[in-house]
Amino acid sequence: MPETTAAADMPESQLAPVQENVEVAKKEMRAVLLTGFGGVKMLKTQSIPEVAPSEGEVAVRVKACGLNFLDLMVRQGVIDNPPKTPITMGFECSGEVEAVGENTPGVAVGDRVIVLTDYKAWSEVVVVNANFVYKMPDSLSFQDGAALAMNYLTAYIMLFDIGNLCKGKSVLLHSAGGGVGHAVCQLCRTQEEVTVFGTASYHKHEAIKTMVTHLFDHVVDYGQEVRKLSPEGVDIVLDCLCGEDANKGIALLKPLGKYILYGSSNIVTGETKSFFSFAKSWWQVDKISPIKLYDDNKSVAGFQLRQLLFRQGGATYVRNVMDRLFTMYKQGQIRPIVDSVWAFEDVGDAMTKLHDRKNIGKVLLDPSLQPKTKETINVTVTMVTLQTSADAAPAAEDTEKKECQNGDQ
Repeated sequence: MPETTAAADMPESQLAPVQENVEVAKKEMRAVLLTGFGGVKMLKTQSIPEVAPSEGEVAVRVKACGLNFLDLMVRQGVIDNPPKTPITMGFECSGEVEAVGENTPGVAVGDRVIVLTDYKAWSEVVVVNANFVYKMPDSLSFQDGAALAMNYLTAYIMLFDIGNLCKGKSVLLHSAGGGVGHAVCQLCRTQEEVTVFGTASYHKHEAIKTMVTHLFDHVVDYGQEVRKLSPEGVDIVLDCLCGEDANKGIALLKPLGKYILYGSSNIVTGETKSFFSFAKSWWQVDKISPIKLYDDNKSVAGFQLRQLLFRQGGATYVRNVMDRLFTMYKQGQIRPIVDSVWAFEDVGDAMTKLHDRKNIGKVLLDPSLQPKTKETINVTVTMVTLQTSADAAPAAEDTEKKECQNGDQ
């Protein structure tokens, strides 16, 4: 009682500091974190604190995220200057503006936008500089927005700004069934009489055969097949594989032709980093002689959107290209193809599908989706089991009859 009375008699001024020390709980959000380099088990969906936008920044409530082969390479740690882990994954997303920092003109709360980021896109809320936020056309869905950004920017810049694609040209395209492959094929159709030679895994041929002029399985000698159809070669080679495919691509160029490297997916073979595959992919590339390029009238180029945008001051240029793509979308000239959409918690399965080259079009993540449950998996297993049991029923009945007869004896 005396202690209670003393507390009650304490002056209000002495109680105030205690009230001021009470911390306000911070908002949290779910995000896909890379906890270390390796297999899909290194990806974890966790709750992390939300961050408010500072001056010049925008906070976007994410509706859909794009998954690219670059994300697989980051997970394995086979890129130059890999990030420090743990880090939130992802380079592109779409969503709705939730908050705007001071002195951030041109964007308002409620705007539907596409976002390009240097990591941290795979979260429920992303905060990014307004220079990398693009207002979407009203007719563009969030899923199509997330599927459009990196793939169509890459395809457009390579074809038109580097490759100078125009009427009557020819293009050799690898991984024709992927997200960039679809973008390239659609953009090629905007020019007259463009011939597209595509390579893809055989199981994708039926689904994509109408997209290209000529389609080959990558495991065959596609260089020889291209030469049969076009003895002089091709005008543009778009290579996302590297390794020995780089040599084949350069050899297939016509005079004044351009070879453009925009990826090195040959490095990714198993689930984790392979030093052998990494070394092999670069050892197989022949040394390029400027004198030989001079004699052959050929050009060799490289393109990496992330480097251009975040490290080489390309924000204004990329915004102008994005505006052109939005116009083409509204005119019906391009339309992203979505292969599948996955919950954050199922990102491992989504990456595995991309790794196994089983996707036809873009693979997306959606933070609002519920993850696959064990019950769903069990239902699938049960269905298979029931079917197997039904097929085996006659044999089981015969066995049961024999056991009964043996028991009776």
